[in-house]
Amino acid sequence: MSKPLLAENQASWYAVYTKPRWEKKVAELMLKRGIEHYCPLNRVVRQWSDRKKVVMEPLFSSYVFVRVAEDRKWQVKEVDGVLNYVYWLGKPAAIPNEEIELIKRFMNEHENVQVRANKIKLNDKVRIIAGPLMNTEAQVIAFKGNQVEVEIPSLSLTLTATVKASALEIL
Repeated sequence: MSKPLLAENQASWYAVYTKPRWEKKVAELMLKRGIEHYCPLNRVVRQWSDRKKVVMEPLFSSYVFVRVAEDRKWQVKEVDGVLNYVYWLGKPAAIPNEEIELIKRFMNEHENVQVRANKIKLNDKVRIIAGPLMNTEAQVIAFKGNQVEVEIPSLSLTLTATVKASALEIL
């Protein structure tokens, strides 16, 4: 029996945490269950003392992307090796289809790709992307745990606000 069109249209991409080094196993188990998924694999050349070998390693350690409708989210958590969804603001974080497509295109074009987290540093110019100060540009002046103190120049005055690092993007 085919899926209703409405459920297909409501499917969104999410990231799930996997057990360490289970990314490929989880992807295989999802394939067997008919769950749409994407585990970006990175083509890496490994050097041994006697030879070189190209190996396929997961690009994101302990993550696999899944595309499911709201009413099927629970099925993903039943897959052996899946620990949980990646949450943002108390609910599974939906990932725009365009971002998944961008990763796919990038991985098709390049090999030996490396992933680095954006690190916010002292004096960086940033844009606040969440909360009441959303879309405000500021400068990082201090760190307090996962909070960042930013300076917001306005009306020839300096306003200082403490914002979660996750609510900032580097300009």
